[in-house]
Order: sequence, then C-alpha cells, then structure tokens
Amino acid sequence: MSEIERESMDYDVVVVGGGPSGLAAAIRLKQIDPELSVVVLEKGSEIGAHILSGAVLDPCGLDALIPDWRERGAPVKTEVKKDNFYILGPAGHIRIPNWPMPPLMSNHGKYIVSMANVCRWMAEQAEELGVEIFPGMAASAIVWEGDRVAGVVAGEMGLESDGTPGPNYEPGMELRGKYVFLSEGVRGSLAKEVMAKFDLSKGHCPQKFGLGMKEIWEIDPAKHREGTVTHTMGWPLGGNAGGGSFIYHLENNQVFIGFVVHLNYENPYLYPYMEFQRFKHHPLVADLLEGGKRVAYGARAISEGGWQSIPKLVAPGVALLGCSAGLVNVPRIKGNHNAMLSGIAAAEAAAAAIKAGREGDELSAYEADLRSGPIAADLKKVRNVKPMWSHWGMIPSLILGGLDMWTNNLFGFSLFGTLKHGKNDAAHTGEAKDFKPIDYPKPDGKLSFDRLTNVAFSFTNHEESQPCHLKLKDPSIPISVNLAKYAEPAQRYCPAGVYEVIGEGADARFQINFQNCVHCKTCDIKDPSQNITWTTPQGGDGPNYPNM
Repeated sequence: MSEIERESMDYDVVVVGGGPSGLAAAIRLKQIDPELSVVVLEKGSEIGAHILSGAVLDPCGLDALIPDWRERGAPVKTEVKKDNFYILGPAGHIRIPNWPMPPLMSNHGKYIVSMANVCRWMAEQAEELGVEIFPGMAASAIVWEGDRVAGVVAGEMGLESDGTPGPNYEPGMELRGKYVFLSEGVRGSLAKEVMAKFDLSKGHCPQKFGLGMKEIWEIDPAKHREGTVTHTMGWPLGGNAGGGSFIYHLENNQVFIGFVVHLNYENPYLYPYMEFQRFKHHPLVADLLEGGKRVAYGARAISEGGWQSIPKLVAPGVALLGCSAGLVNVPRIKGNHNAMLSGIAAAEAAAAAIKAGREGDELSAYEADLRSGPIAADLKKVRNVKPMWSHWGMIPSLILGGLDMWTNNLFGFSLFGTLKHGKNDAAHTGEAKDFKPIDYPKPDGKLSFDRLTNVAFSFTNHEESQPCHLKLKDPSIPISVNLAKYAEPAQRYCPAGVYEVIGEGADARFQINFQNCVHCKTCDIKDPSQNITWTTPQGGDGPNYPNM
C-alpha cells in the first residue's frame, strides 16, 4: 500500500479533527493572518457527528476566541442556575453542601450545552473566515519527511475486508502542511503513533482514562428544572471502581444523563455499561426519568491523568491539541475550555513560526504557553485529586482533595506536592480467579436498556465490506490469554457490544462486531494484554450523534 500514488494538496496548517481544539486553532490562525491556508479534516459524516461531551461549558475559551459569541448566536444559552452534589447509597442519598467546595468547583456562570452543536457553530465561524473543512475524511496515516511530520493521508475508501483495493477504491489524498495539528480526541490513532515515535510521554506519568456513557432524555415538563446541574458519586459502583454521574437539565424539557467509570478498576467482571443502567434505577434518578423517553445514546473515553500525564506536546512539524494532549480537569468534569485554549495557543505559535520562516520546526512556544498559561493554572490546582482517588478511595479523596484544592486556591501551593499515577489502566486489571462475577439486573426496557438496543440510538454505521478497524496484534490472545486469565473483559468493558466470545472450551472463538463501534477507544485503553489497536474506519463511518 505504500507504493500507491496519491494526489497531494499543500496548506500552511493541516488540522486533524473538527472538535473544539481543532476548530479553535483553525479560527485563530485565520484571525491572525487571513492569508494562511488552513484545512480541517473530520472523520465524522459532518462536524459534530462524533462529538460527545457532558457538557457544562466554561466559556473562558470562547471568550478568548470569539468575544462576541453571544451576539453571533452561539448555541450557548442555558446558564447554570443550581448546583447539586450527592453521595448515593442503594436507596437513599446525602447531599454535600456547596459552601465547603473550592470556588473552582462552582458551575455558576457556566452553561449547559451540546458540544456537537457548539462545534457545528464554530465550523460556520471558521468557514466564514476561509477555513476549508472536509467532513467524512478520516486521516489514516502520517506523511513523513525523514523525522518530520509533513502531512496526513485522508479519504482512503473502498478497501476490501482483507485490506486490498476493491472495485470502487479511492486512494485518498496527501494533505501536506508546514504544521499538522492532531486534535483527534482521546487516544487518537495518529497521535498515538507520533507519541510512540518521539517518546513524548517520557518523564511523564501514564495517561489515565475513564469511560463516559451518556443518554439524552425527554422528560415530563413538570419535573424539568432548566439550568439544574447534579453530580453524584457512590452507588452503584461502591468499592468496585471510581466514577460518578451527571444529570444536566437543558432547554426543551431535555436532560443529559451520563455515567463515568474510571478505567483503572481491577475486577474484570465489572460491566460499566450495566453499572450505568443500574444507576438509573436509583430512586433519585428513576423518579426524574419516569414517564420520559430516551432519544440518544453514546460513549467515549475521557482523559483523566491531568497535569502529571500531559506528554511533550510538540515534535518536528506536529502538535497535540485538546484531548489528544489530555487536558480535562477531572474534579470540574470539564475540558472543552482547555481544548479551545490549546487550539488558540498552538495557532499563535504556528502563525509566528511561519511568519519567521521557521516552518516545520518544533513549536516550543506552544509548549511553553500551555505549561505556564491559563491551562496550567486550571490543571495544576487539581492535579492531586485523581491520584488521591486512585490510591485512597472516594471518601479520603473528597476530604483531602478538597483541602488540597483550597490550599492551591488560597496560597498557590499543595501540601502534597505532586502525587504520581502508578501503572496504566490496562495493567490494573486483576485476574478472574481473584474476583466473583457480578450479577446485574436485566434491563426493563423503560429506564434501562440492553446495549444493542441503545447502540441503535447512537445511529452508528460502518460499511461492512471494509477492513475491521479494530486490529488484533495477535489473534490468539483473546482466547488463549484474556479468556483464560481475565474472563475476557472486552465482552463487558465495551459500551457497544463490539466484542463477543462465541462457544465454550475448545470451541470458543473471539468475534469482533466492528459495525457497532461508537469510537470510544476503551478497548485500546483497557485490554489487559494491550492487544487491540483502534484505527480509523472509512471516512464518515461511526456514530452520527445529533446533539450530544
């Protein structure tokens, strides 16, 4: 395949990914210099199709990028009016008052949004400035010039299931740039390749992740409280895993309801999707949803490592932005503002380098900005919350993490220094012999649903004749190692039912239903043998989220 001749197009900057960081970068580049040529490649069928986020948006990123976003009609309307935080038990709950929480945890002045719709609006702003946006163009390979990233291959389609060109094969194009910005989201395949080649994580903690699952519900208007934000911890996860939930009341009697499971859990029998479904039967939640209907479902991995896990962000010709860099503030459950700020900083560094004739070098100014500017100020204050939870559990982390955030907020230092993360999430998976299977209640079809029924509400689609985009390094490992040693947790950690073990004993075989994939990347992260590699399918394939 390396000998295929492709047409090429040259740009000043090639942006991979039409999320908040990539679009912010594209907009800022054209604001600085309208003559710069900028292209955004989006693997989804349209901008927003693959965007899933909570989301309560801190508008500081938008303020910095487009100060008059309100006048321009940004879909950022529902201001937070009430903030609730609960610890759940099996049948009851305790509300944690707001007053002991550090100011940074307050959601007042923030907005409940669909980030898919925010990105669609940002794309309109970018196109008005002259940015070229190509949806349905999955960037599948790096174009190298020696050790410099010179561009990407995008739009390759029509491969047969064995990887050979079919009758309708299109080789795609090489889109070359003086700089390539990788804003693919969590665990992007190109970012993963670049990080490995340049060893960008050297000297940094391993990245940590969570699996976030989300449904949109239309509820009884009598129960709707527009602008209300609720977060919970505790039941049903208990001591099995870290995590929690969010319930956001936006406009039109809709509620975003989501559940996050930290992927450093040990019990291989844990079934994150079923924990989410069980959560909705808690009286606090069931009463809210009763009489309503679910209208959408999706899932994605979330970067949770924070400050300690941010890798080196630049290499010759390339920069990592947004979730590719891991910029989520875990206790605030927010990352979109930092994604936008990273796009702005990368754009300013690239524009200056191009103007100075330093094309294709390392954007050290971007690295310096991120490690000393507003993103650093946001993430340094909360850097110990995640490792505290991982090492000591929920309650100690609430108390000590709160104290640490207050100390950072008031005095600018931490009593604990900078705590480290341990091994990666895959290595935390325990052996099946040390755990008991978990008995999950059967979904009732009203509040809770089986995976395949819910996946239909992600509107995901993949052309079945194409090669499977979920690659096994060794096809024998799922049965010979993972099933024997870990009860093959891929059957459970995948929120879309992609992986199955068919048959038993000597007849057992591993089946990959890649058509179901919602591109969450959990398999690439949590597989205990690190045997699964997520790659991009054909452009446009995958989920088609309406307003996640």
